[in-house]
Amino acid sequence: MSAPTLVDTTGLRAAFAERLSTLYGGEVPAYTTLVQACHEVNERVMGRRGADAERFGSIRRVTAERHGAIRVGSVDELRQVSRIFGALGMYPCGFYDLRDASPAPIPVVSTAFRPVERAELAANPFRVFTSMLVPEDRRFFGPDLERRLKNFIGSRRLFPDELLTLADRARAEHGLPVESAERFLDLAAAAFALSPEPVDRAWYEELARVSGVAADIGGVGTTHINHLTPRVLDIDDLYASMRARGIEMIDQIQGPPRWDGPDVLLRQTSFRALAEPRAFREPDGSVAPGTLRVRFGEVEARGVALTPAGRDLYDQLMTEVDRRVQASSASRQEIAQQVWSERMPRSEQELRTRGLGYFTYEITPGADVRRAGNAASDAVRTGDLGPLVHAGILDAKPIVYEDFLPRSAAGIFASNLSGSGSMDAEHGGAPRDLAWLSDALGVEVRLPEQIYDAEAQRSKTAVLDAISVQLGHAGPDNRPNPDHDRGVTQ
Repeated sequence: MSAPTLVDTTGLRAAFAERLSTLYGGEVPAYTTLVQACHEVNERVMGRRGADAERFGSIRRVTAERHGAIRVGSVDELRQVSRIFGALGMYPCGFYDLRDASPAPIPVVSTAFRPVERAELAANPFRVFTSMLVPEDRRFFGPDLERRLKNFIGSRRLFPDELLTLADRARAEHGLPVESAERFLDLAAAAFALSPEPVDRAWYEELARVSGVAADIGGVGTTHINHLTPRVLDIDDLYASMRARGIEMIDQIQGPPRWDGPDVLLRQTSFRALAEPRAFREPDGSVAPGTLRVRFGEVEARGVALTPAGRDLYDQLMTEVDRRVQASSASRQEIAQQVWSERMPRSEQELRTRGLGYFTYEITPGADVRRAGNAASDAVRTGDLGPLVHAGILDAKPIVYEDFLPRSAAGIFASNLSGSGSMDAEHGGAPRDLAWLSDALGVEVRLPEQIYDAEAQRSKTAVLDAISVQLGHAGPDNRPNPDHDRGVTQ
């Protein structure tokens, strides 16, 4: 008897992303409109730019790409999420604290579950931005509200035991037989569907006075997909296209401005949260119809991953934009374009040579390394690939940014909240950081920069080895010091 066909981790992830997209499109029809608009914009960009449009990923990948967002209320719930996404080959990356974020503090800390290997990202780059409530933070929650909130969250069960058991099996066996895979996918998708159960109006509204996000997490008995985000090649075109369709968009695109230099990090926007029908349980026990605005349709465009030095520059520029906005009648976009033109490198080449961006390297097809002469030997000796890139012997390719920006996430959250909530800054917050999150989850939460740096270094080592082979003097003694020029080369 032959062994049952195994749906591997990558297949499970791709199937889950597809099911979630279908589920969310049925719940939020405007999301389907958003996806269609993205397809049309991407076709226009491909027609205009050709192969260059795929510099940050193939059109197949960009078309399939989604990131979701969910919210949970406790470490226990986050651990269960980690087990489910681990079955899909998705691991926690990055720590995002939105409690001090501008323009509106939000009482959550977040991480992103995503693939970490380049081949897995290319196969299916599904990722989920996952936020966890911090009831212990006295800036938002008093002792009594914390106690009641924890009791409420502790009494619910977001994920059935069968789902978690199948997730653990998939992680251990790197996949599941077809029948078990179907059951796992059914249970996983259902766990993130919007529940028809009535919402306790008084409890929900009490939490909403603190934060709409707190109410969405701790005011209901289930979790759900908060938004699902397609990727687009021209987010400004997409923004205009959605407005032309009569879809109300948030006021601006979050992240770096549109300008005539290289795209970096992440740009995001969304249509505004829609008023969705929900049933409410009133204090007298009766059930009445109502609406909630908590879910929206986000879209993103991705650029070059920046090194720590590049992120420092980005943060400085954002701070400068904030300063100038306060003293000018010009739009934020106009001011940001001016600031970027003053200080941001105007080319990928300059990003690379200044050590501000992460790149991989390949020998240019048809190039003869031996004709580079001393430059090739010097590269093997020093690790400096710059002259070979300049001579066209090597092709430097930007590493796409796969992660998130706390300020942008907070900006989109805030733009889709019906109220600003409240916090008392005089009270101390509950300390949370990446080490705390790793300890709470019992697994290492990886730093995105470490992932990019490792990928850049592997590429650099591989290309230097290939050059050595072509020059006829390969060997570990000829490799440069790995600490020379971390992440990028001149």
